[in-house]
Amino acid sequence: MSDSDDEPITLSSHALEALRAFEAEREEHQAKFQKLQAEAESDNALLSIDTFAEDWNESQFWYSDETANTLATELLRDATSDMTIGVVSAPSVFVALKNILRSKSDDERPKLVLLEHDNRFGVFPEFSFYDFQQPVKLPGHLKGSIDRIICDPPFLSEDCQTKAALTVRWLLKPSGAGPPPRLIVCTGERMETLILKLYRALGIQTTAFEPKHTRGLSNEFYCYANFECPSWKWR
Repeated sequence: MSDSDDEPITLSSHALEALRAFEAEREEHQAKFQKLQAEAESDNALLSIDTFAEDWNESQFWYSDETANTLATELLRDATSDMTIGVVSAPSVFVALKNILRSKSDDERPKLVLLEHDNRFGVFPEFSFYDFQQPVKLPGHLKGSIDRIICDPPFLSEDCQTKAALTVRWLLKPSGAGPPPRLIVCTGERMETLILKLYRALGIQTTAFEPKHTRGLSNEFYCYANFECPSWKWR
């Protein structure tokens, strides 16, 4: 072994600068995450979906604030504290729900459940990991527990839409266990025939409301629901 083997490793000034930049970025990210986690655990913090960058590999396209607020408002309309609202693959609506409920007292707040594939949303206590490929691999206590639900399946394929529908049916309270469930499905126009078939038993129809996305989508998007309300009528 030569003496040189015992000498400490030295980095060039360029490498040191890159390392410092990496460590600073990591510390900034950690601080941002801790701040977000604290806000997520607070019932009074104003949240923004923009905190979470869209991941197109996850087929993530956030709704515009107006669309997210409209959908959240209709899910909450006349809801009571003993109800549970489920959000499947629509985190921007979940954030809108959280923001609206900030101004409500505890006895006016329904319970929220977020089912999402993106683990970044695990900062929220309402989060449960969801993979549409395993549509009912979910916490057992969620089965038959949801009064109102919105679902935005991540992919415009028959397989994804069918499995998402299985998840929705698994989550919803059984018939006769309370008021009729409210169901909203937002997905592509070309899925219309399949959506009306999959959710026929729940009375779903195509509405005139057109969801908009922050960055826009090339695919025409429809809102399907089993109820009419101030924000939309059936086509």
